[in-house]
Amino acid sequence: MISRVATFLATLFFCLTAMAQTQKSYNFGMIGKSQGNAFFEAAHAGANAAARELGAKQGIKIKIDWRTPNEEDAQKQAEFIEQLVLNGVDGIIISCSDANKLTDAINKAVKQGIPVVTFSGDAPASKRFVALGIDDFQCGEQTFEELAKQLDGKGVVAAIDGNPNAANLQKRAAGFRAAAKKHPNIKLLDVFYHKETPQDAVAKIEQVMQANPDVTGWGLLGGWPLFTDNALKWSPGTIKCVSVDALPQELGYVRSGHVQILLSQDVYGFGYKGVEHLANKLTLKKNPANPIDNTPLTAVTKTNVEEFGKNWEKWLPK
Repeated sequence: MISRVATFLATLFFCLTAMAQTQKSYNFGMIGKSQGNAFFEAAHAGANAAARELGAKQGIKIKIDWRTPNEEDAQKQAEFIEQLVLNGVDGIIISCSDANKLTDAINKAVKQGIPVVTFSGDAPASKRFVALGIDDFQCGEQTFEELAKQLDGKGVVAAIDGNPNAANLQKRAAGFRAAAKKHPNIKLLDVFYHKETPQDAVAKIEQVMQANPDVTGWGLLGGWPLFTDNALKWSPGTIKCVSVDALPQELGYVRSGHVQILLSQDVYGFGYKGVEHLANKLTLKKNPANPIDNTPLTAVTKTNVEEFGKNWEKWLPK
């Protein structure tokens, strides 16, 4: 009897060891737009969580290889793609700073049999198999409409946008302009661009305000200026402001009353779903039903800012 138990345990141990040795492993490269940006850090955290949870569920090992330039640089992103391909990566998740500069690099990776997911910055002409994000045109429209409500349908507004070469930001500006045409009593001064750094964004707002003191509302098509302290020089409520994204630094501006509404993207979910799509494609041979996987925006105001802020305890692990 003892010998049978011993034989059974030995066989079980051998089988478990063999399974562990043959467990499939995947290495997914992930490329954000810039280091130190809570948006991409949260997406990275979501990807790591998916790697743990989906890996356990599907019986595989998933590693996330994080490659992101210190500041926005599409050429460096393209170089990271090439490096990942040379290293034999199994899949790539990327937020494209400039679709034109990244399409060829993405297509070369796909030609090598490496599936690519984009998030919050698509390369629509590339061979990526799914794009994660929001409907950026609708985002621009919603930003203006929310601002119009705050202004009771009249006033002078301006908007700030980031990299003019980013396809997603171009669409937001187009949506903002389209919505403005529906409000004849609101004058749209212009959509102003900057280098997509907090300092440049703040400087651009100050420059516009000095030249146009009659501005009564601002639409921030990305939260760049709110990543710094004391970015908005006006007294709370005197100028209405609606901003895309609800990163930790931005929440303080809602609390202070400088910003009336933040429109949050599912930043953590972008990373999680990116890994999920790659894992499904590679292990289950399952493609998404639609190559565009958009999620709605979540409005953050004074009424829910504290509850929403708790998300960041999960999205930005210490």
